[in-house]
Amino acid sequence: MKRKSPNIISKLLPFAAVMILLVVWQIVCSAGLVPKYLLPSPVDVFKAFISDFRLLMEHALVTLAEAMLGLFAGIVVGFAMALLMDRFEVLYLSVYPLIILSQTIPTVAIAPLLVLWFGYEMTPKILLIILTTFFPITISLLSGFRSADTDTIRLLQSMGADRMQIFRYVKFPGALPQFFGSLRISVSYAIVGAVISEWLGGFSGLGVYMTRVKKSFSFDKMFAVIFLISAASLLLMKLVDVIQKKVMPWEESL
Repeated sequence: MKRKSPNIISKLLPFAAVMILLVVWQIVCSAGLVPKYLLPSPVDVFKAFISDFRLLMEHALVTLAEAMLGLFAGIVVGFAMALLMDRFEVLYLSVYPLIILSQTIPTVAIAPLLVLWFGYEMTPKILLIILTTFFPITISLLSGFRSADTDTIRLLQSMGADRMQIFRYVKFPGALPQFFGSLRISVSYAIVGAVISEWLGGFSGLGVYMTRVKKSFSFDKMFAVIFLISAASLLLMKLVDVIQKKVMPWEESL
């Protein structure tokens, strides 16, 4: 019991901090220290969430579909680029700087161009998500591949192992911790990227919903969407943790 208590306390501390923040927020709003039209109280946000629950879920499904499709494509692109740059040094020297340079371009600046080129359907949103998610995947996997233990690689080569076997038994397992670390980041990027792209054009999604309620000055509904986006990101990151434990069971035994 003594060993478990610190772990339980550490898990309860973030929840307690959030609850304290909500209580202080509610007190500030109830006391009239901040005008209601500027900062709705947590109770007002909760009421707005319940009143528009069905509509929010319809828009959330669209946003999640865009985020998951873009994330999956971003993982594929990132994995392929990391694999090719690890295999070919010339490609690494020429493409790696371009990948770094691509991240200096603001996402908000790219989104209008994608909408202009591909319209208001799902295609520009998925492309924007790919652009925001492939980078951490590529960099982390490439770092994992290139940091593989050279002595282990030489040992396998002396035993007649080919490139594919070295990749399967040394490089890929060694890069999994970095991959899952970057996947947590990419999951949150995917949700945010989908919402940003929906701000600039679309027919449905949480970004479209936010644009509509902002024009009607329904800030309680705006906060409801913000909390929903945060909750979705946290749940997806938790899902990544669950998948990591299934894929890397040896980590639990260490």
